[in-house]
Amino acid sequence: MTHPLNFLAFDLGAESGRAILGQFDGERIQLSKVHRFLNGPVYLPDGMHWDVLRLWTEIKQGMGLIAREHGGDLASVGLDTWGVDFGLLDRDGALISNPYHYRDSRTDGMIEEAFRRVPREEIFEQTGIQFMPINSLYQLLSMVVSRSPALDIAETFLPMPDLFNYWLTGRKVSEFSIATTTQCYDPRKKGWANPMIEGLGIPSHIFPEIVPPGTVLDQLSPSVAEEVRLRPKGGLPVIAPACHDTGSAVAAVPAEGSNFAWISSGTWSIMGAELPEPVINEQSLSFNFTNEGGVCDTFRFSRNIMGLWLLQECRRTWARQGEDFSYDELTQMATQAGPFQAVIDPDYGEFLKPGDMPDRIRAFCQMTNQLVPQSKGAIIRCTLEGIALKYRWVLERVEEVLERRLEPVYIVGGGTQNWLLSQFTADAIGRPVITGPIEATATGNIIMQAMGLGHIASLEEGRQVVRNSFDVTTYEPGSQTGWDEGYARLLAIMEQIS
Repeated sequence: MTHPLNFLAFDLGAESGRAILGQFDGERIQLSKVHRFLNGPVYLPDGMHWDVLRLWTEIKQGMGLIAREHGGDLASVGLDTWGVDFGLLDRDGALISNPYHYRDSRTDGMIEEAFRRVPREEIFEQTGIQFMPINSLYQLLSMVVSRSPALDIAETFLPMPDLFNYWLTGRKVSEFSIATTTQCYDPRKKGWANPMIEGLGIPSHIFPEIVPPGTVLDQLSPSVAEEVRLRPKGGLPVIAPACHDTGSAVAAVPAEGSNFAWISSGTWSIMGAELPEPVINEQSLSFNFTNEGGVCDTFRFSRNIMGLWLLQECRRTWARQGEDFSYDELTQMATQAGPFQAVIDPDYGEFLKPGDMPDRIRAFCQMTNQLVPQSKGAIIRCTLEGIALKYRWVLERVEEVLERRLEPVYIVGGGTQNWLLSQFTADAIGRPVITGPIEATATGNIIMQAMGLGHIASLEEGRQVVRNSFDVTTYEPGSQTGWDEGYARLLAIMEQIS
């Protein structure tokens, strides 16, 4: 490759968004942050929403910065976001209403309502997706139940990254990895699960064409290009990478071979294995596992875990009370607290919504007849220990279904910056944990852009590029003292609260 290629990756998470420039010389990727912006919920009288127009403005601002700093010398642009949330367009292509936030209470009771209309086993048989109230399926069902006028006039359903891609290009399609997160996709039939969708009363005509990861959607629309002054010669291709951020993150796992487990760690933790086919059977249903789409004809057999959301909400609660700690300060407090004072299940339902998380954690410990943590360090420590112990539970269930041991375990994403959680994970599971890259989602996004343009031939080659480009850290399991006992306590608590 004579000159490095410049790729622009937008990675929008539940807490923040980034525009990241990736320079690829044929062997390595070098990343630089162009633009960073906050993301979070907006509260209106009708519920909790995303500020989608501000996010769109931030995306254009990122492109404008690239135009000024790099003269528009871009090979392509790609965008990924969190899953499950969506926008609805009318027949003129206009956004009908502001997209809801997945933590909004409108989905309360919707899983139970869905089972009254279509049996649980049938929903899983058609979708293979983990049952979570945040899923698009239950958001749509809530609109059916409330007789939402927005659903009556909707012409097109677009998950969040597909909505932004539509505004970038004018093309209304859904990329495979994000489509699977909705619990409206049938991985066996390779299309929308229309019989189930219609059985729930959801109009099936709103679901668009599905395209694979790495698809060149179109050129950046002339109006956007003019606004941001980004006019590279020959136009600017907009590529759908894995538009679900976890799909892009897993594409950047620096693994060799296929016998590994992965954790994408951030606000949510997602843990699982990469497989050539979905696993849809009684076992995976009983463990509430999911089969989400990956890149290059793979599936991510995995389970969502509440993850660092609990730590983030503790930090926000204390900041509102006038004590604004950094994450490093909170981690240091945790190291000074005693181990296993209490064990929590991070996936307890009361932890899902925003609010006073320290108080909820104390209430959980009291409800389960444990020592109630009082200090901030004790609360953070039992949170991190609980997440690591839940990782062990998920890993054991994955291996039980697949009937093989997975080693090592890779952790990618922003959560790798919490070294204490990484060490706890190695201790809890009793095997090596390899962490990095931190910017896995943007890296995987860029890998898939390069693949879409023919500069990388395969996922294996892409992962070799990742290994060439980024350092990793290996955590060896240390003392097992307390971890087996803590795990036994977690199992007992999970049984108690189920």
